[in-house]
Amino acid sequence: MKNILVPLGLSEVSISLNRLQYAVHIAEKLGGTIYAIEVFKKPARTGSLPLVDKAVKDITVSSIEKKIADIDRKGVHIIAYPLEGDLLEAIPEFNLKHSIDLIILGTESTDIRNPYFLGEISGSLVKKTEIPTLIIPENYSYKPINKVLMAIKSGHIRKQNALNPIKEVLNACNAEMKLLQVKTVNFLTEDSEFHKDIAALVTSYKSSENGTLFQGVLEHLNENNPDLLCVFRRRRGFFAKLWENNSVLKKDFESRIPLLVLKGADQ
Repeated sequence: MKNILVPLGLSEVSISLNRLQYAVHIAEKLGGTIYAIEVFKKPARTGSLPLVDKAVKDITVSSIEKKIADIDRKGVHIIAYPLEGDLLEAIPEFNLKHSIDLIILGTESTDIRNPYFLGEISGSLVKKTEIPTLIIPENYSYKPINKVLMAIKSGHIRKQNALNPIKEVLNACNAEMKLLQVKTVNFLTEDSEFHKDIAALVTSYKSSENGTLFQGVLEHLNENNPDLLCVFRRRRGFFAKLWENNSVLKKDFESRIPLLVLKGADQ
């Protein structure tokens, strides 16, 4: 994961910078470059004024650089990058030019009065892009990734390279990964057949019978005490239903540790 995208401006500055600092630790481990981005909009006008466009873009770059000035970069290259227009539309276009390997987002507030785990924009990015996403809880401080819990329902992976992000994390952090398979009411016999790449990555396996994948994760999270939770965003089943709406409610899914969402497992 050489190119890591961290959108700023989706939450309070201090929270965004805390997430960016976490990204620096990850990039240091993986040898990656961080793109700290903010969107800007051109002034409404008739005709084209290139100098005005450049001025607005430069102001956005200066704004980003001012915000990240106190980040401990640990030798990681951070690029202040302005994106024009709507974030959801700009990121896919940016990805075509720069081949983003990971997007790092934040959760909504952990305040129990806030019912959302992911807001409209963050939830949309997870739902609508095919880029792996790392979701960092509010004000979560970095700790070394030594233990990973991967929670799945099916062991099938049809898309080539879907596991590459977690492979890189495990190798870079010298971490071990436990596999939790949650068998729900619509569990199929063929779901027990594991892709060979999953089998090669895990150090232990456990199955659980629960109503949803989320219930299985909650049941086993304290037992495993991982530093990172890893799931697939599939086109069917629980996680497909989870993103029927762009935002995600805490009652449907929540993680108090970093959550890595991998894409394309069932394509």
